[in-house]
Amino acid sequence: MPSFLNPIPALIATAVAVPLLLLLYFLKLRRRDMPVSSTLLWKKAVQDLQVNAPFQRLRRNLLLLLQLLLLAMLLLALARPVMNYTPGAGQITVILIDRSASMNATDAKGKTRLDEAKARANRLVEMLGRNSSAMVIAFDEQPQIVRSFTSDRSSLKAGIDSIQPTDRRSRLKLAYQLAEAQATSFDPEQRRPNTEPPDIYLFSDGRFLDSDESSLQRSKLTWEKIGTDQAANIGIVALSAKRNYERPSEVQVFARLANYGPSPVEADVQLSVEGLVKVARVLLLPEHLTAEQRDKLVAEKNLSPRDSVEFTLDLLTSAVIKVEQMNRQDDVLAADDAAYVVVPPPRALSVLLVTPPDGNYFLENAFDALKLQKKAKIVGEAFDEQMKDPEKVASQYDVIIFDRYQPKALPPTGNFLYFAAVPPGTKIKAAMDDDKPAVVKDNLVLDWDRDHPLLRHMRFSNLYAAEVLRVERPPETQVLMEGMKGPMMLLHREGRSVHLVVTFDPVRGNWPLKVTYPMFLDRAMQFLAIGTEMDVRQSYPPGASPRIPASALVAAGAARTVRIKGPGGWSRTAEIPAAGDFALPALDHVGIYELDPPPSQYEKIAVNLLDENESNVRPAEAVPGGGGAPVAAEAGKARLDLWWWLVACGAIPLCLLEWWVYARRVHL
Repeated sequence: MPSFLNPIPALIATAVAVPLLLLLYFLKLRRRDMPVSSTLLWKKAVQDLQVNAPFQRLRRNLLLLLQLLLLAMLLLALARPVMNYTPGAGQITVILIDRSASMNATDAKGKTRLDEAKARANRLVEMLGRNSSAMVIAFDEQPQIVRSFTSDRSSLKAGIDSIQPTDRRSRLKLAYQLAEAQATSFDPEQRRPNTEPPDIYLFSDGRFLDSDESSLQRSKLTWEKIGTDQAANIGIVALSAKRNYERPSEVQVFARLANYGPSPVEADVQLSVEGLVKVARVLLLPEHLTAEQRDKLVAEKNLSPRDSVEFTLDLLTSAVIKVEQMNRQDDVLAADDAAYVVVPPPRALSVLLVTPPDGNYFLENAFDALKLQKKAKIVGEAFDEQMKDPEKVASQYDVIIFDRYQPKALPPTGNFLYFAAVPPGTKIKAAMDDDKPAVVKDNLVLDWDRDHPLLRHMRFSNLYAAEVLRVERPPETQVLMEGMKGPMMLLHREGRSVHLVVTFDPVRGNWPLKVTYPMFLDRAMQFLAIGTEMDVRQSYPPGASPRIPASALVAAGAARTVRIKGPGGWSRTAEIPAAGDFALPALDHVGIYELDPPPSQYEKIAVNLLDENESNVRPAEAVPGGGGAPVAAEAGKARLDLWWWLVACGAIPLCLLEWWVYARRVHL
């Protein structure tokens, strides 16, 4: 539909000119000219003409009708009607379609921006001339030729429809270079001067990381701008997680969010892992505001903006932590609504069990059932002999268990578990009674720390111990299990060592007969193992090809292929090389990827967007590319001025017709 550039002046001119024209016809009394022999008898008629009323009834008049039509044409031309249209493609055309993360925004009349871009590209293909050729390139971080140069419209449209979205970032420089190289290769005449340059049509929202580095050398650019400035999006733009070095079981998660919509918004941020859910709230100001505008908005509306959250939780085993923003009402981009952190399982341990010569049937059976990399059992005297080289002991074993044996010394660093014993040379001391460790008899569990990862989801009601050591402990020592007559389990950190102290002998009680006994021993190994492996695996960006070291592939055994399962039902089988590291195929979408068989420490892989440029769904204002300089490019639509068509095809013919009617005295 046409639009008008000067509607107000045209309406004013209409309001003045049309009444004036009609007024002339009201005032003018037309008489037919007739030849007569004498005017003597017509004097009376002349006197009657002088006394005629100035206003006469408007009669049917062909000249008036033609003059009104002529005036209407001129007034319409004064309003400057224009029509926007998509110009036809040239002889050589390259179609560039952006398929990056921001093109998944759903603000294009209920469709994604990529769907809108493909629809417009298909309309462009329909307008290709008979002797024209075109090619299709899809791009995100890397360009990909979808269709080489061809004049087959069906093939071009099929190629356009086959383009699939990704969650990758978007770069333009390589796409421009590939487009111009392909155009020159297809038509070498392009190298000559005074040759019509190829047309490059760019279908994108203009959110590129390298706009200032991108430029076209001699091509004509037409940018089809996709998306609206009113699109709203809340995205997670930063996420990190780390373990607390003083409390290795504790994981701290940090997330930062950004609001790329037009107005301030509140959003709940939810963390979920293994059935545990935590929620925090943020108030986000629009990112496009300047610092001065932000301060003014905060002062006027008394706001307390907050754009980051922090969560703390205890984790012993491997887990996937999910952080997501819950305000989805007007959010147009889903890829940045959630982010993931993979907490790997504790690494396989080397554990030493130190027992008395008579051994411990229950403890040794539970110890043999543990999945450990290296197991060793020795008596107390042999341990004291090994302690002549404490550094060697510390390097050989990740965890040392002392069963009813009081060691004389410990390695300078390590993780230790004690049953009916206390760590020597520390702030924890055994109370003495006549130069012997004092004990209390017949103790029952009174309470335990149900939230601690060592004891979570475990019940210790009716747990009985015949004898419990009385201990003297500093205030910083954590009591995990309290008995009716004193503490029964302690956690103490001192220097670079962790000491887990069970102050009684489980054999002299009913604990080995309960299911919590082997469960506790397994969890204790996991808990102490965390102190040797502090890493929390960070995520990969979309499009990454994670490299798995050869050492991690040992867990895959003799398998020669690995199955990769990703979000949305995506799956692929990749071959494991006979030697060397293994690179996964590109992981293009946000989510969790699982490998089968699972390589050690790479069972699950997280892919997160975490990109401010892609989360910013406001289309770019400047034409993309040009190395920072303006580029001569249309905004996708061309403008056709219609006023001269009205003058040439309407007003001038009507003027000639009106002259002819007047000269020939034609009447209705």
